[in-house]
Amino acid sequence: MGPSPLACRTTYGTVLSVIVQRTSTPAGLGTIAIEASGLEKSFGKTRALAGLDLAVPAGTILGVLGPNGSGKTTTVRVLTTLLRPDKGTARVAGYDVVTQATQVRRRIGLSGQAAALDESLTGSGNLVMIGQLNRLPRRKAQQRADELLSRFDLADAADRGVKTYSGGMRRRLDLAACLVTSPPVLFLDEPTTGLDPRSRIALWEIIRMLVADGTTVLLTTQYLEEADLLADRIVVIDGGSVIAEGTSDELKTQVGGDRLQVTVVAESDLGVAKSVLAHHAEGEVHVGLDRRCVDASVPAGAAAIPDIAAAMSAAGVVMEDLGMARPSLDDVFLTLTGHSADPVPDPNMTAEPV
Repeated sequence: MGPSPLACRTTYGTVLSVIVQRTSTPAGLGTIAIEASGLEKSFGKTRALAGLDLAVPAGTILGVLGPNGSGKTTTVRVLTTLLRPDKGTARVAGYDVVTQATQVRRRIGLSGQAAALDESLTGSGNLVMIGQLNRLPRRKAQQRADELLSRFDLADAADRGVKTYSGGMRRRLDLAACLVTSPPVLFLDEPTTGLDPRSRIALWEIIRMLVADGTTVLLTTQYLEEADLLADRIVVIDGGSVIAEGTSDELKTQVGGDRLQVTVVAESDLGVAKSVLAHHAEGEVHVGLDRRCVDASVPAGAAAIPDIAAAMSAAGVVMEDLGMARPSLDDVFLTLTGHSADPVPDPNMTAEPV
């Protein structure tokens, strides 16, 4: 029997879905499930990838952060064989994405920024269709669909039309569709964009379960909290190349680590508060946009809070709040890329076709 088809639909900035068949992993794969070296890709005069390197150990989650246009989705497209790189090499599950593309497709699943589902079918119908496209007998496809619908808490909606599903239900069904053939490597391209907090948390739990079962996940996201909670390691991409790599804590340390933050009651006390904090700080004291908050990196960390509180009181500063603050997503992006993170795109906006 011939290889199963690669079923996918794409729009600019949105890779919707790839469903592929899993086969055995080749001998010698070792512990690296996804690896890339010197990847380059240009679209006319636009250089989307500029020598990108990646290495993702099997059974882990790599979080990929970057502003819009940084090369995240292009990276996913190259690694999932939807685009050929101009230069460089990449291997997924031990196979080259260019010379062994069919082998790669049999071992991966891809869920993109918008769910790719047939709204004329029910939830069960979508999964059964995908199973049959991948050469599963009807009965086995139905059995697998029932298993996934139960696991993703969609059993009660199995016979409902997808057009009646909420956004969170669609995302769960889209992820289930990627797992019909149990791929060992999963690519998630900003899977929680546009979801409400409850739906996002539910999807996070599903991703954790998949990794606990041995799945390797490459997750692109613009939410630092998402990478915080899910990723074993994080890479930051800008200008088509990796500019920083490490755990969430390591990246935050690169942009200054924990900072002591003082919020005063009256703006007139801000100058005095800044002066007091400067005596305990390492580096520059930053003033907040609301003109009532100052923060700085303090070598002693939280241990310095009592001394600074006493110094503020002695200087006559009335404080509203005093505590340690961690860098935000904008702090990380501003320091590492030189600009703030772009706003998350509206999932209801129609993208331009390739």
